[in-house]
Amino acid sequence: MASNLPDTEPTLHRINANGIEIACFEWGVESRGTLPTILMTHATGFHARVWDPVIGLLGDRHVIAVDQRAHGRSEKAPIVDWKEVGRDLAGVIDHFELAGAIGVGHSMGAHASVDAAALRPSAFARLLLIDPVIQDPEEYETTGWNTNTVDGEPHPTARRKNRFASVHAMIERFKDRPPYAGFHPDALQRYCEFGLVPASDGDGFVLACSPESEASVYMTSRSNREIYTSVRAIDVPVMVIRAKRPPEDRGIMDFSASPTWPGLAREFRHGEEVFLSDRTHFIPMESPELVAEYVLEYQPGR
Repeated sequence: MASNLPDTEPTLHRINANGIEIACFEWGVESRGTLPTILMTHATGFHARVWDPVIGLLGDRHVIAVDQRAHGRSEKAPIVDWKEVGRDLAGVIDHFELAGAIGVGHSMGAHASVDAAALRPSAFARLLLIDPVIQDPEEYETTGWNTNTVDGEPHPTARRKNRFASVHAMIERFKDRPPYAGFHPDALQRYCEFGLVPASDGDGFVLACSPESEASVYMTSRSNREIYTSVRAIDVPVMVIRAKRPPEDRGIMDFSASPTWPGLAREFRHGEEVFLSDRTHFIPMESPELVAEYVLEYQPGR
């Protein structure tokens, strides 16, 4: 399988956004102003550099990819309310003075993109939301949305393996296991390469997004009760790409199916939907070529 990785290394920025340090990776700054900037925001448990196989197919476009709080190289600030990730992204928009950009978000990153678009109405010309974690409106009316336990027990992701001897060891562990076995090789490489940080005790590496942090994100996924206020406020074109629906007997650790409410696209003023019934939730990592096609086609004036 051919490599899709960018030809150049990005510039790493460490900026203050919403009162915390957020890491951002920037490519193609010399192209800024010629075409809209592309702002990319990742899913829970991942980081900015999983977008590399997509970015490598975007030519010399100006791209900014964000490490969300508690992920990648960003500050390990807690996520107890999903409103904060939208505010963080609004801070990134302010720092780079973005206007008329293309927002590309996956999963929680798509949720953050929606809130940021509502907070900064001039920031985006269009939004491309890949299997966003935006559930049925009724789900946000339930109680018990802010908890770190499932039936009194920690979320299972809190127990995932956290220490690895090397990037290679992490790749070897994951390459034949779902969902990673379905990733494009470049996406798996980048996920492992930038998903580890040196352990504080000097013994190998640990996950940049700790299992406890990842678990807390899942357990607060219905915390933003105003997300549909943001959805209905957005006055630019929005494309919702939705993956396969979950089976009724879906397990708590099965993240392969879509978390997106099927009616979401209709709630946007200018929404449209693409339903990919043969794709899993991990569309950007499994099919970077397809995502790049959508990004390049979904431009103002087209």
